[in-house]
This record gives sequence, C-alpha cells and structure tokens, in this order.
Amino acid sequence: MKRLHFPNWLHLLLANPKSRLGLGIISFIVLLTAIGPFFASKDPNAFNLLAARQAPSWHHLFGTTDQGSDVFAQVVVGARRSLLLGFAAATLATSIATILGVLAAYSGGLVDEGINALINIFLVLPTIPLLIFISGSLKSRGLWTMVLVLGLVLWAFEARILRSQALSLRNRDFLAAARVRGERQLYIVVVEVIPTMTSLLVACFLTNALYAVLFASSLQFIGLGDPNTVSWGTMLYWAQNNAALQTGQPMWAIAPGACIAALGAAFALLNYAFDEIGNPALRPVRRTRVKRAG
Repeated sequence: MKRLHFPNWLHLLLANPKSRLGLGIISFIVLLTAIGPFFASKDPNAFNLLAARQAPSWHHLFGTTDQGSDVFAQVVVGARRSLLLGFAAATLATSIATILGVLAAYSGGLVDEGINALINIFLVLPTIPLLIFISGSLKSRGLWTMVLVLGLVLWAFEARILRSQALSLRNRDFLAAARVRGERQLYIVVVEVIPTMTSLLVACFLTNALYAVLFASSLQFIGLGDPNTVSWGTMLYWAQNNAALQTGQPMWAIAPGACIAALGAAFALLNYAFDEIGNPALRPVRRTRVKRAG
C-alpha cells in the first residue's frame, strides 16, 4: 500500500479548495484567540449596569449584555474554550477508537468478539440522551469533565470503521513480511498498521471534533454546562434566558451561534477534503477543453 509523506499530504491539502476554506476559518478563529484579547481588553465577566444593553459600537464591537458585559470579549474567550474542548475531546475519542478498533481486528478471537460487543452497545445507545443523562448526573461540569464525557461517548462509530479497515490490512503482504522478520506485535501495529490508516484517522478526528463542538454547545445551551464559565454555548444559554433577540441585543445570540456554525463547517470541510485526498475516486474531475483542428 502506497504511503504519502507529509510534503505530499500538505501539497494535496493546500490544493484542495474545501481544505483551504476550512483551514482559513480555523486559522481565523485561532488568530482571534491570539490577538483578540488586545482588542477586547475588557473582562468578559465584568458587570457594569451603566453600560447594559448597548448597541454595537467601536467601544463595544458586538454590544453589551443586560448586565453590561462586553459580548466581543466573551466571544474571544469562548473561542479559546471551544477550540480546546473540540481538539481535546476529539483526541481522546479518536485514541480510544484507534486502540480498540485496531486491537480487536489484529487480535481476533475472544478479544475481537468482546470489543465488537462493546462497540455495538455504544452504537445502539442514543448519543444525545446519553450525553444529557451523564451531564445531568455530574456535579462538576467544567471543561475537562465535558472533554472526558464526550471522549468516552463519541468513539464507537469510528472504532467500527477502524476495525473494518484494520481487518482488511491484517493479511497484507507487508504485515506478513514483518511477522517473518520476527517483529513484535506492538511494533507491527504502531509502525506498520496505523501509518497506513492516516487519512482515515484524520477523518475520524475531524468528525469527532465536529460532534464534540456541536454536542458541547448543545449541552451548554440547555443548561447542562458550567454557567459560570464563558463559552459559546453558555453565551447562548444566557442570551436565551434574557430574551436577547426580543430586547434589542441580537449580537449576544447571533455572534456565538455564527461562530459555532463556522467552526463546525470548518471541521466538515476539512473532513471532506481528507476524504478526497485519501480516496482519489472522490476527487472532482477537471474538464479539459479539446481544441478543434481547422
């Protein structure tokens, strides 16, 4: 199986219009978290009733809340937390899916049957009600608690895909050659099997990041997050509770909602791009014009 090195992946990634757009959106959000505090120097949790419910202006780019907090400052802080939550939860979920999926395929026997049964159980359980039940049962609903909950719930579908891919690789010639050389099983899995699944692992990571951001924001929106921390989901929660759209504070609800949609779209675009890179059959066909003679 042919493996693409990093420069080739980078070239294909930058040549794909979907990935360029997705990377552009994520880069803008990262840049916002880096330089945004210089423009939003105000404390996002500060209360100033004299500045409550102000319209967008140069002093308050997105206006203020009903308690005078700067909405733009909250968007900047929320971007940092949403990116961290999405990447951390996706890393945990993809790691669990990779370990269990590859272990099941490569081990076979009772190990494969046990892990496959566990995957089937998690696939049958409805994700959103399960997340609501777990989040509602926890006393601590901080960032890392949310990361742990999402990571332990979102791994099953990707584990099934990775198991199927690993099963198709188990009897390949390069793995048989590694066994003949006397390589250890851990070496074969880490060095020989997993690198051939790079595009699939990236797609799994991006899918988990997309769902982590959307599910976390949804849980925070319905009040199952930490209302004392600033995130895009909690901004929507407080905007809804204070009827922001009805009281002349539209940016309090529109700004975090648009940011969540943009970040989710960026992860989805990158996922589509990696599918096209990993599977040439999905790449768009370029039409060439044929010049007529004479």
